[in-house]
Amino acid sequence: MPLYKDLSDDVATILIWEFDKDEELDPEILLEPENQNKILNYHPNKIAEVLMVRKMLKSVLPNHKILYKEDGEPYLFPNDLQISVSHSFPLAGLAISKNKIGIDIEKRKEKIKNIRHKFILHENNFIDDAEEVDFLTAIWCVKEALYKIHHSKHWSLKKHYDVLPFNLKEELSVKCRVYDDQNEDFFKARINFFDNYCFAVVD
Repeated sequence: MPLYKDLSDDVATILIWEFDKDEELDPEILLEPENQNKILNYHPNKIAEVLMVRKMLKSVLPNHKILYKEDGEPYLFPNDLQISVSHSFPLAGLAISKNKIGIDIEKRKEKIKNIRHKFILHENNFIDDAEEVDFLTAIWCVKEALYKIHHSKHWSLKKHYDVLPFNLKEELSVKCRVYDDQNEDFFKARINFFDNYCFAVVD
């Protein structure tokens, strides 16, 4: 089985799967009947991501299935646990926890510098431009993971999600927050760098 990484701990099961062209990913077996039509127009890589997530789920919770709310947010049925899903082909990630959890995986790409202005605000104070791509990728991952557990259609990653100062390491823990004019909530994110990817967990 192409299990790429197991980052599970005492709180959550966190798995990352790597696509293998020789692996059988049969939508008739893996995909829920409710979602069969959902993938009809998907790119083959996107279909593979969806099915890899199902294969991970069946390896740990064979009697559960992933369904979607009206806004597209995935949830488990039976609804007794929380999940988060992320893809960056050829990798797909799945997190399962008793508590709310958000994950995001991104490949390191130079072009992230082109959208720096869209999601960076206070973080400009500590980003080292000599390592700009790694800082931006880590911050993007944290904000995307945080958005999955604390989101609103009225919020922006730039104005309402904040990552506090950190120094780059292969594995690190950072503080982050969601805020508006009236309130702020603080969270802790774990970041892992591996093989030109960044992976973040917020719980």
